[in-house]
Formats: sequence, structure tokens, C-alpha cells
Amino acid sequence: MRSELLKGHLDSLVLALLEEGPLHGYGIIEQLRRRSDEIFDLPEGTVYPALYRLERAGSVTSTSTSVGGRPRRVYRLARPGRTALDASRRDWLQFSSAVTKILRGSPA
Repeated sequence: MRSELLKGHLDSLVLALLEEGPLHGYGIIEQLRRRSDEIFDLPEGTVYPALYRLERAGSVTSTSTSVGGRPRRVYRLARPGRTALDASRRDWLQFSSAVTKILRGSPA
């Protein structure tokens, strides 16, 4: 899949995963890959900037933990993130419905 198709949607996808519970960055990458049937096989350099952006916006919070002596940051959905996710879902449903209607072509 062309990466430009994902632009503008990554934040919503990350928020949707965090809605289900806290995850660390690599866990988010793995969930995106697994749940998209490996279509979204994204490098860390794509996902971590999104996480930092979402955290600066107040949509997610993070805490530092240590696993096996290695630091790990765990991300959680914040209330503003839930609001943003709800709006994104509404927008996506409207947009995808309109695109589908057009791509199907005019009825015979």
C-alpha cells in the first residue's frame, strides 16, 4: 500500500488501538501490522513521531516503565484523545461512504 494513503489516518489508528488499552510503541506497531493483515507494516520512524505528536496535543499520556532493565514508555488514551477518536470515526464513516459510492460507479 502506498504510504501517502495512510497520511492523515495514522493518528486515528493509534488512538483506536489505545482505546482498547495501554500499549508501548512497539506493541502499537505490531498491532497495526497484525490487525491490518500486514498491510500497515510501519517503521518506528513513522509511529513514534505520531505518538509524540499525540502526547503533545494531550490526546495520549505516557509513563515510563522498565522491562528486563530496559526502559519502556507505555501510552494510554486520554480524554481529549477519546473525543478526537469519536470525531475521527464520524468523519471516516462519512468520507469512506462517499468514496465507495463514487468508486462503485453510477448504477445501471
